[in-house]
Amino acid sequence: MNRLEFHVFHLMPYPFIPPGEEIESSWITLPNTYFEPEVAHRLYTDNLEQLVACERFGFDGILVNEHHQNAFGTINAPNIWAAYLAARTQRIRIGVIGNALPLHQNPLRVAEEIAMLDIVSGGRIISGHVRGMGAEYHSSGMNPVTSKARFWEAHDLIMKAWTEPGPFVWQGEHYDIEHVNPWPKPLQRPHPPIWMPGTGSTDTIDEVAKRRFSYMQTTTSNWVTKKSFALFRQICEEKYGYTPAPNQLGRVVPTYVAETDEQARREFMPHVMWFFRTGLKIPMHHLMPPGYNGAESMLRTIRGRQAAGVKNFWELSFDELIDQGYIICGSPQTVIEKYERMIEEYGLGMAISAGGPLGSMPHWMVMKNLQIMAEEVIPHFREPGGAPVWERAVPYTHAEIASTYGKPKLTPVVRLDDGRDLPTPLGHIPEVAGG
Repeated sequence: MNRLEFHVFHLMPYPFIPPGEEIESSWITLPNTYFEPEVAHRLYTDNLEQLVACERFGFDGILVNEHHQNAFGTINAPNIWAAYLAARTQRIRIGVIGNALPLHQNPLRVAEEIAMLDIVSGGRIISGHVRGMGAEYHSSGMNPVTSKARFWEAHDLIMKAWTEPGPFVWQGEHYDIEHVNPWPKPLQRPHPPIWMPGTGSTDTIDEVAKRRFSYMQTTTSNWVTKKSFALFRQICEEKYGYTPAPNQLGRVVPTYVAETDEQARREFMPHVMWFFRTGLKIPMHHLMPPGYNGAESMLRTIRGRQAAGVKNFWELSFDELIDQGYIICGSPQTVIEKYERMIEEYGLGMAISAGGPLGSMPHWMVMKNLQIMAEEVIPHFREPGGAPVWERAVPYTHAEIASTYGKPKLTPVVRLDDGRDLPTPLGHIPEVAGG
């Protein structure tokens, strides 16, 4: 069994907007006059090709999600993207993490579309169920007060529709459907794997643990992640009587790997800072509209942030993001060591955003990140043969080949006029080439 799963998460941002310091928010109020469809066409084409390439590189999964009216993530209809990815790939798992259930008038539409995707993909779909960020309720006109209740009722309706024969009647607090009888039903039995993201809420962790689903910690610090994972394991064991499997614990930790630590910092820094300072520039009254969370939950959040000295995303420096574990960047060895530490200290089983895109990264840099991650980091956490969780009969992916056969015996070098041998993979790095 592989020690760690690696999944690439794509938000498909639109980075051609003013810096965060010049706008109130990249969500809701940012004028859509900044959006140029011709530019977006090129971006979308590159974004989708990046995800398709993940199968060839040997990642375990590719993930998309749902956001509305913002430049941070422009996937409004994630099931459309998942359909495209299902058509362009053969074996890799495809996660919709996820459909924002309370924003849908009829949750059965989600149940039907995920079932269709699961069938057409050959049973490769991961279904993420999310409430949607508070900002989505401004964008959709939905009442945030009923958000949590609508979410759990919609979730329960979808699960029953997938696992029990129809037709049956559903009469709930928020949904009243006389005929629940979805055609088709998912290929995977009893249903596709369910992932639920969270930021450490006790209520969310408890509900996920009770249902034995996978919990995905979104972008938080090492301290918060460690606390959340410990709570999840404690609730699973003490309240529900089982030990969670490693793949029930996933963490979103944007990761960039390059030839050296310094090169990784140099390449990653501007795109990380766009992500946190501009893409995630969102005032609290947009992020947490009145009623989105209960008073007690809000109070716990505020006190917890104050006690831990937590800053807003857009106030963090690049060094703080690294030191506090919001992101990982470095040479292959540095990245391996940091993932090893998370396995040992947190029990991490799934790395989300582990290589691939972030923020304003250009296409070439995304592809470079994917390739180095696949060939020099992933094999360290794989069984001999290097197969991802979806397996292949023949090792054709970069990660499989690197894990099976190792690195080439010799490194290409060029002998310079002064007699020095310069390794060509490092020749474009100033401090190496010029030394």
